[in-house]
Amino acid sequence: MSEGAVQLSISGGVAAVVFDRPAARNAMTWAMYEQLGDICRRLPTEPGVRVVTFQGAGGEAFVAGTDIEQFQSFQSGEDGVAYERSIDAGIGLIEALPMPTVAVISGWTIGGGLAMATACDFRIATPASRFGVPIAKTLGNCLSISNLARLSAVWSPQRVKRMLLLAELINADEALACGFLQQLCPSDELAAAASRLCERLAALAPVTQKVSKEGLRRLLLRDLPAAEDLIRQCYGSEDFHEGVAAFVMKRSPVWKGG
Repeated sequence: MSEGAVQLSISGGVAAVVFDRPAARNAMTWAMYEQLGDICRRLPTEPGVRVVTFQGAGGEAFVAGTDIEQFQSFQSGEDGVAYERSIDAGIGLIEALPMPTVAVISGWTIGGGLAMATACDFRIATPASRFGVPIAKTLGNCLSISNLARLSAVWSPQRVKRMLLLAELINADEALACGFLQQLCPSDELAAAASRLCERLAALAPVTQKVSKEGLRRLLLRDLPAAEDLIRQCYGSEDFHEGVAAFVMKRSPVWKGG
Protein backbone atom coordinates (compact mmCIF):
# COMPACT_ATOMS: atom_id res chain seq x y z
CA MET A 1 0.00 0.00 0.00
CA SER A 2 1.48 3.32 -1.06
CA GLU A 3 1.60 5.63 1.96
CA GLY A 4 1.21 8.81 -0.06
CA ALA A 5 2.07 12.23 1.35
CA VAL A 6 0.62 15.62 2.18
CA GLN A 7 2.77 18.31 0.61
CA LEU A 8 3.11 21.99 1.56
CA SER A 9 4.46 24.85 -0.52
CA ILE A 10 4.29 28.58 0.20
CA SER A 11 4.51 31.33 -2.40
CA GLY A 12 3.37 34.94 -2.44
CA GLY A 13 1.36 34.72 0.76
CA VAL A 14 -0.53 31.58 -0.32
CA ALA A 15 0.18 28.21 1.31
CA ALA A 16 -0.76 25.27 -0.93
CA VAL A 17 -1.51 21.94 0.75
CA VAL A 18 -1.69 18.97 -1.65
CA PHE A 19 -2.99 15.49 -0.87
CA ASP A 20 -0.63 13.42 -2.98
CA ARG A 21 -1.73 9.84 -3.48
CA PRO A 22 -3.42 9.92 -6.88
CA ALA A 23 -3.21 6.17 -7.53
CA ALA A 24 -5.66 5.70 -4.62
CA ARG A 25 -7.75 8.80 -5.34
CA ASN A 26 -5.84 10.49 -2.52
CA ALA A 27 -7.40 8.22 0.13
CA MET A 28 -5.79 9.15 3.41
CA THR A 29 -3.34 6.89 5.23
CA TRP A 30 -2.49 7.29 8.90
CA ALA A 31 0.83 8.84 7.87
CA MET A 32 -0.96 11.39 5.67
CA TYR A 33 -3.25 12.38 8.55
CA GLU A 34 -0.19 12.94 10.72
CA GLN A 35 1.46 15.06 8.03
CA LEU A 36 -1.72 17.11 7.62
CA GLY A 37 -1.82 17.76 11.36
CA ASP A 38 1.82 18.85 11.39
CA ILE A 39 1.18 21.24 8.49
CA CYS A 40 -1.89 22.77 10.10
CA ARG A 41 0.00 23.33 13.36
CA ARG A 42 2.86 24.93 11.44
CA LEU A 43 0.85 27.30 9.24
CA PRO A 44 -0.21 29.82 11.94
CA THR A 45 3.49 30.37 12.70
CA GLU A 46 4.45 31.04 9.09
CA PRO A 47 4.93 34.80 8.56
CA GLY A 48 3.11 36.32 5.62
CA VAL A 49 0.71 33.45 4.88
CA ARG A 50 -2.66 35.06 4.13
CA VAL A 51 -4.58 32.22 2.48
CA VAL A 52 -4.33 28.40 2.47
CA THR A 53 -5.52 26.18 -0.38
CA PHE A 54 -6.19 22.43 -0.13
CA GLN A 55 -6.18 20.29 -3.28
CA GLY A 56 -5.89 16.66 -4.34
CA ALA A 57 -3.19 15.53 -6.75
CA GLY A 58 -3.96 13.93 -10.09
CA GLY A 59 -7.22 15.65 -11.02
CA GLU A 60 -9.42 12.62 -10.31
CA ALA A 61 -10.22 13.29 -6.65
CA PHE A 62 -9.91 15.81 -3.86
CA VAL A 63 -9.77 13.08 -1.18
CA ALA A 64 -11.70 9.80 -1.43
CA GLY A 65 -11.92 9.27 2.32
CA THR A 66 -9.70 7.16 4.55
CA ASP A 67 -7.97 4.09 3.11
CA ILE A 68 -10.33 1.30 4.18
CA GLU A 69 -7.62 -1.37 4.36
CA GLN A 70 -6.31 0.32 7.50
CA PHE A 71 -9.49 -0.60 9.38
CA GLN A 72 -8.56 -4.29 9.33
CA SER A 73 -6.75 -3.85 12.65
CA PHE A 74 -9.86 -2.54 14.45
CA GLN A 75 -11.07 -4.96 17.14
CA SER A 76 -13.83 -3.13 19.01
CA GLY A 77 -15.94 -0.01 19.23
CA GLU A 78 -13.18 1.66 21.25
CA ASP A 79 -10.95 1.60 18.15
CA GLY A 80 -13.69 3.53 16.35
CA VAL A 81 -13.94 6.07 19.15
CA ALA A 82 -10.17 6.64 19.04
CA TYR A 83 -10.26 6.96 15.25
CA GLU A 84 -13.12 9.46 15.23
CA ARG A 85 -11.43 11.52 17.95
CA SER A 86 -8.30 11.65 15.79
CA ILE A 87 -10.26 12.62 12.68
CA ASP A 88 -12.13 15.30 14.65
CA ALA A 89 -8.83 16.73 15.86
CA GLY A 90 -7.48 16.90 12.30
CA ILE A 91 -10.62 18.48 10.89
CA GLY A 92 -10.60 20.90 13.80
CA LEU A 93 -7.06 22.00 12.93
CA ILE A 94 -8.17 22.90 9.40
CA GLU A 95 -11.23 24.70 10.73
CA ALA A 96 -9.22 26.65 13.32
CA LEU A 97 -6.61 28.02 10.91
CA PRO A 98 -6.63 31.81 11.43
CA MET A 99 -6.42 32.68 7.74
CA PRO A 100 -9.05 31.97 5.04
CA THR A 101 -8.95 28.49 3.51
CA VAL A 102 -10.01 27.35 0.05
CA ALA A 103 -10.70 23.78 -1.08
CA VAL A 104 -9.85 23.43 -4.78
CA ILE A 105 -11.84 20.40 -5.89
CA SER A 106 -11.62 18.21 -8.95
CA GLY A 107 -13.43 14.89 -8.83
CA TRP A 108 -14.41 12.68 -5.90
CA THR A 109 -14.80 14.35 -2.51
CA ILE A 110 -15.89 11.52 -0.28
CA GLY A 111 -16.12 10.68 3.44
CA GLY A 112 -13.24 12.29 5.31
CA GLY A 113 -12.46 14.26 2.16
CA LEU A 114 -15.90 15.84 2.30
CA ALA A 115 -15.36 16.69 5.97
CA MET A 116 -12.03 18.36 5.10
CA ALA A 117 -13.58 20.37 2.28
CA THR A 118 -16.48 21.38 4.53
CA ALA A 119 -14.02 22.59 7.18
CA CYS A 120 -12.59 25.04 4.63
CA ASP A 121 -14.08 28.52 4.30
CA PHE A 122 -14.61 28.40 0.53
CA ARG A 123 -14.80 25.69 -2.10
CA ILE A 124 -14.49 25.84 -5.87
CA ALA A 125 -14.90 22.77 -8.07
CA THR A 126 -15.13 21.34 -11.55
CA PRO A 127 -18.55 20.30 -12.94
CA ALA A 128 -17.65 16.60 -12.79
CA SER A 129 -16.99 16.69 -9.02
CA ARG A 130 -19.11 14.51 -6.74
CA PHE A 131 -19.73 14.77 -3.01
CA GLY A 132 -20.93 12.27 -0.44
CA VAL A 133 -20.42 9.87 2.46
CA PRO A 134 -21.59 6.50 1.06
CA ILE A 135 -20.59 4.50 4.13
CA ALA A 136 -24.00 2.80 4.31
CA LYS A 137 -22.95 1.07 1.09
CA THR A 138 -19.21 0.62 1.59
CA LEU A 139 -17.98 0.32 5.17
CA GLY A 140 -20.86 0.40 7.65
CA ASN A 141 -19.25 2.91 10.01
CA CYS A 142 -20.48 6.37 11.07
CA LEU A 143 -19.46 10.00 11.51
CA SER A 144 -18.71 11.88 14.70
CA ILE A 145 -21.29 14.32 16.06
CA SER A 146 -18.94 17.20 15.19
CA ASN A 147 -18.74 16.19 11.55
CA LEU A 148 -22.50 15.68 11.43
CA ALA A 149 -22.86 19.25 12.69
CA ARG A 150 -20.40 20.58 10.12
CA LEU A 151 -22.08 18.82 7.20
CA SER A 152 -25.61 19.73 8.32
CA ALA A 153 -24.69 23.41 8.69
CA VAL A 154 -23.52 23.66 5.08
CA TRP A 155 -25.52 21.00 3.22
CA SER A 156 -28.81 20.97 5.23
CA PRO A 157 -29.91 18.01 7.33
CA GLN A 158 -31.98 16.49 4.52
CA ARG A 159 -29.05 16.36 2.10
CA VAL A 160 -26.91 14.80 4.82
CA LYS A 161 -29.62 12.14 5.26
CA ARG A 162 -29.43 11.45 1.53
CA MET A 163 -25.67 11.07 1.81
CA LEU A 164 -25.75 8.84 4.90
CA LEU A 165 -29.02 6.89 4.74
CA LEU A 166 -29.31 6.51 0.95
CA ALA A 167 -25.56 6.61 0.21
CA GLU A 168 -26.27 9.20 -2.49
CA LEU A 169 -23.55 11.23 -4.15
CA ILE A 170 -24.50 14.84 -4.83
CA ASN A 171 -23.42 16.48 -8.06
CA ALA A 172 -21.62 19.76 -8.48
CA ASP A 173 -24.65 21.69 -9.73
CA GLU A 174 -26.60 20.91 -6.57
CA ALA A 175 -23.53 21.65 -4.43
CA LEU A 176 -23.36 25.09 -6.04
CA ALA A 177 -27.09 25.73 -5.71
CA CYS A 178 -27.14 24.93 -1.97
CA GLY A 179 -24.17 27.21 -1.27
CA PHE A 180 -21.56 24.55 -0.56
CA LEU A 181 -19.53 25.70 -3.56
CA GLN A 182 -18.43 29.24 -4.21
CA GLN A 183 -17.90 28.62 -7.91
CA LEU A 184 -17.92 25.99 -10.65
CA CYS A 185 -15.40 26.20 -13.47
CA PRO A 186 -13.90 23.91 -16.12
CA SER A 187 -10.86 21.92 -15.05
CA ASP A 188 -8.52 23.94 -17.25
CA GLU A 189 -9.67 27.14 -15.50
CA LEU A 190 -9.61 25.81 -11.94
CA ALA A 191 -6.12 27.02 -11.05
CA ALA A 192 -6.80 30.52 -12.34
CA ALA A 193 -10.11 30.71 -10.49
CA ALA A 194 -8.43 29.60 -7.26
CA SER A 195 -5.72 32.20 -7.74
CA ARG A 196 -8.29 34.98 -8.22
CA LEU A 197 -10.18 33.97 -5.09
CA CYS A 198 -6.94 33.86 -3.09
CA GLU A 199 -6.03 37.34 -4.31
CA ARG A 200 -9.40 38.69 -3.17
CA LEU A 201 -9.06 37.10 0.25
CA ALA A 202 -5.45 38.22 0.73
CA ALA A 203 -6.36 41.85 0.04
CA LEU A 204 -8.76 42.09 2.99
CA ALA A 205 -8.33 42.70 6.72
CA PRO A 206 -6.72 39.59 8.26
CA VAL A 207 -7.76 40.31 11.85
CA THR A 208 -11.40 40.68 10.81
CA GLN A 209 -11.13 37.41 8.90
CA LYS A 210 -9.50 35.66 11.85
CA VAL A 211 -12.00 36.68 14.52
CA SER A 212 -14.98 36.17 12.22
CA LYS A 213 -13.83 32.63 11.45
CA GLU A 214 -13.32 31.86 15.14
CA GLY A 215 -16.72 33.26 16.12
CA LEU A 216 -18.47 31.15 13.51
CA ARG A 217 -16.50 28.06 14.60
CA ARG A 218 -17.56 28.55 18.21
CA LEU A 219 -21.20 28.94 17.20
CA LEU A 220 -21.11 25.79 15.08
CA LEU A 221 -19.62 23.53 17.75
CA ARG A 222 -21.28 24.94 20.88
CA ASP A 223 -23.23 22.59 23.14
CA LEU A 224 -22.82 19.47 21.01
CA PRO A 225 -24.28 16.42 22.75
CA ALA A 226 -22.17 13.44 23.74
CA ALA A 227 -22.26 10.75 21.05
CA GLU A 228 -19.40 8.31 21.61
CA ASP A 229 -21.96 5.63 22.47
CA LEU A 230 -23.18 5.81 18.86
CA ILE A 231 -19.63 5.45 17.54
CA ARG A 232 -18.99 2.43 19.79
CA GLN A 233 -22.20 0.81 18.61
CA CYS A 234 -21.31 1.25 14.94
CA TYR A 235 -17.60 0.39 14.97
CA GLY A 236 -18.25 -2.50 17.36
CA SER A 237 -20.87 -4.06 15.09
CA GLU A 238 -20.54 -7.19 12.97
CA ASP A 239 -21.66 -5.11 10.01
CA PHE A 240 -18.60 -2.85 10.29
CA HIS A 241 -16.23 -5.83 10.25
CA GLU A 242 -18.21 -7.26 7.32
CA GLY A 243 -17.82 -3.98 5.43
CA VAL A 244 -14.06 -3.95 5.92
CA ALA A 245 -13.73 -7.62 4.93
CA ALA A 246 -15.91 -7.16 1.85
CA PHE A 247 -13.85 -4.19 0.69
CA VAL A 248 -10.57 -6.05 1.08
CA MET A 249 -11.99 -9.12 -0.71
CA LYS A 250 -13.54 -6.93 -3.43
CA ARG A 251 -17.06 -8.26 -2.95
CA SER A 252 -20.38 -6.74 -1.93
CA PRO A 253 -21.02 -6.65 1.83
CA VAL A 254 -23.88 -8.65 3.34
CA TRP A 255 -25.47 -6.47 6.02
CA LYS A 256 -27.15 -8.22 8.97
CA GLY A 257 -27.98 -5.30 11.21
CA GLY A 258 -25.85 -6.44 14.11
